[in-house]
Amino acid sequence: MSERAAPFHCPYCGDEDLFPHETGHGAWECRACNRAFQLKYLGLLARGVRSDTAGGDEI
Repeated sequence: MSERAAPFHCPYCGDEDLFPHETGHGAWECRACNRAFQLKYLGLLARGVRSDTAGGDEI
């Protein structure tokens, strides 16, 4: 089993002083701006991924 992914920075202030929050899975607290937030994976998009470079015009 792999470890859970951690955010690299706070979405509010951009600081990296993050710790897991006591409310549970996906919840983080930023000690720089004193905010708590939660991350949640929603799933894959049905349309997939498009590449802008594939099939582009050549100069």
